[in-house]
Amino acid sequence: MTPRALQPILLSRFPDLRPETVQAYCGAMSAEYAAGYSPEDIAGHIRLTGDINGAAVKVRITNQGNEHYEVVIAARDYFSEFAIITGLLAAFGLDIQEGAVTTFVPKRPAEAARPVFPGGRRRLALSAATGGPRILDVFRVRALPAHRFAPSRQDQFRAELELLVGLLSQDQYQEARARVNRRLTEFLSVSPASPARLQAIDISFENRPSLNWTAMDIQAPDTPGFLYAFSNALAMRGVTIHSALIRTVGHTVHDRFGVTDRHGRKIVGARAQAGLRITAVLIKQFTHCLAAAPDPAKALAHFDRMLDQILGQTPGTRLPAFLQEQATLDLLARLFGTSDFLWEDFLRIHLDSLLPVLQDFKKQSPPLEKAALARLLRRKPAGADTHEGRKQCVNNLKDQELFRIDMRHLMDPQARLEPFSLALTDLAEVVLAESLRACRLHLADRFGSPRLSGGKPCGFAMFGLGKFGGREMGYASDIEVLFAYDGDGRTDGPESLSNGEYFEHLCQEIMRFIEAKEEGIFHLDVRLRPHGRKGLLACAQGELGSYYSPSGLAAPLERQALIKLRWVAGSQALGGRVEQLRDRFVYSGAPWDVNAALELRRRQIRELVTPGTVNVKQSPGGLIDIEYAAQYLQILHGAGHPTLRTPSTLDALAALRRLRFLSPSEATGLSHAYRFLRRLIDALRIVRGNARDLVLPVVGSEEFTFLARRMGYHAPQWKTAATQLRRDIERHMTRTHKFFTKRFSPTP
Repeated sequence: MTPRALQPILLSRFPDLRPETVQAYCGAMSAEYAAGYSPEDIAGHIRLTGDINGAAVKVRITNQGNEHYEVVIAARDYFSEFAIITGLLAAFGLDIQEGAVTTFVPKRPAEAARPVFPGGRRRLALSAATGGPRILDVFRVRALPAHRFAPSRQDQFRAELELLVGLLSQDQYQEARARVNRRLTEFLSVSPASPARLQAIDISFENRPSLNWTAMDIQAPDTPGFLYAFSNALAMRGVTIHSALIRTVGHTVHDRFGVTDRHGRKIVGARAQAGLRITAVLIKQFTHCLAAAPDPAKALAHFDRMLDQILGQTPGTRLPAFLQEQATLDLLARLFGTSDFLWEDFLRIHLDSLLPVLQDFKKQSPPLEKAALARLLRRKPAGADTHEGRKQCVNNLKDQELFRIDMRHLMDPQARLEPFSLALTDLAEVVLAESLRACRLHLADRFGSPRLSGGKPCGFAMFGLGKFGGREMGYASDIEVLFAYDGDGRTDGPESLSNGEYFEHLCQEIMRFIEAKEEGIFHLDVRLRPHGRKGLLACAQGELGSYYSPSGLAAPLERQALIKLRWVAGSQALGGRVEQLRDRFVYSGAPWDVNAALELRRRQIRELVTPGTVNVKQSPGGLIDIEYAAQYLQILHGAGHPTLRTPSTLDALAALRRLRFLSPSEATGLSHAYRFLRRLIDALRIVRGNARDLVLPVVGSEEFTFLARRMGYHAPQWKTAATQLRRDIERHMTRTHKFFTKRFSPTP
């Protein structure tokens, strides 16, 4: 029966139906839908749409036996609603066998406004009397094994759909999409992967003069969540679905959508259709890789933006072949679902160099050795004609290698701390060394070279402190440095300066030379120099000796901080002399006021930890307690035991165990807690690339769940994974706090 023939039958047999609603509904329905359902069924569907005047959505579920159900959904029409509905059905383990989607306006008064499209979202600005356009979606579904659709599950489905449609009604479609992604990804992660998920999808377009939209026909292998993945891909490209016919034959879907672009127009032209075909297919396929993404919504959003970038830069509508391979999509899901700053700082800015890096990474190329990296950094800038050209070349190579290191660590199944920290530290050292060489060259024509009063060359050296000095760098680590030179004298160039003035220029030039893309990432931190912010950037060796002498001005905390000092670049001879000065100052055997150190620690907790929060670094039992415990013991016993004189926390814990200043269980517990908390801090910082991200999200929140996944907790139920992370955090921090309190209790 045709829709036109059905209309008088409905009006005559069902007088309770409003004529204008029947007319609008029959005018929008497809011939296949009209022929596939009885007048009684269609009348029931129309009645359901009338029930939504006081509710956002109405759902009717009919058990048709043998785990087959008919799900009828009536709601006001919102952008991306079809994708949200189909995604929720899939997340509840319901395989859509057939379906029909109808969008209609129950009443169209003369004063109704024309369609408008703010922000790329389809909204019909109708008067309040009409309630706007409505949708009637009819699905015939089959509950997958182990996913019985019992009455209690049906109630859960209704409640979740009401929440999602409520979000859509407030234009919070991204929040709604994130909730569905979360549910569906959790479902897909415990479901067997489809071997056909990367098979070709046949898409064709037809533009009939009689229709206000483009007919888009899809034929493809059926996979779990196919309808959601594909319709969500269309929504992400700003495509509106006005109607849909869904049919599954065997293991193949045969679907037809009525669609318009983000401006409400038909999709015409070979280029527009080809671009939509490519991106929709890739996003659909990428959706099935989201089990590898700690945050699925973040991964999808970044992937969509990357496709925009690539299509905007690629002639025609061709994509790199490797981008359509499963291995690449799995890698990108992990990468895009982990970090915002990796996208913002590398992918968006350096997209032209990203794709070759991804391709090389898939070949599992080993990381560059430090010597090879140094040669590369020396060779590439050599071809630059200007100082600015050399600066740009060094920073580009630094950013590219930093991305490789970050990505390699993300893909490391064991997420090992030491190789990651060493790779970052090696990169920082060679970048500093090359920056020093380039900046010296830049200043040479104007100032010449610095010389001591006797005419000999004046040495200059750079030293690492903090995590850099300990070779313990992580995500968003800054580079804590100390600059030193041999002593007084003058430069021998046309514009002669005192050595102090010259090295101040040189240090400032080095700090400008190394560009930090985000706060903390490769930012040179010189606050630990003598006299802090008030002091000069570079100190003569004699000045360092005076400052760090028993009668000098150095504070007790500076003695502790100097444990981490290590020569990294410049004059090795000067570096050795300053390291000897360090040992005489730090490991002199002079009394160490533990009570004053503990009071400083308590003040840090009061000032740096917000009440009611857990700061993984500063809270009791946090990373600082492990580092301070090792440093206290190094100062107390290092004078008589040279093996304790190491800037590395893990090496210090191992040495303290060998010398029996720590029991085997204490050393093991602290080492395990140190590695765990370092990984936890990296997982917090990698999202935004901000070194200040040290506070745990609220337990039970989505952010905490995503943190657990970034940490590698992948239990079938995401709540279980989050619970495991919470217990591990409590265990490590509680054990560390108990040790710290017991070992360093204040003495009267």
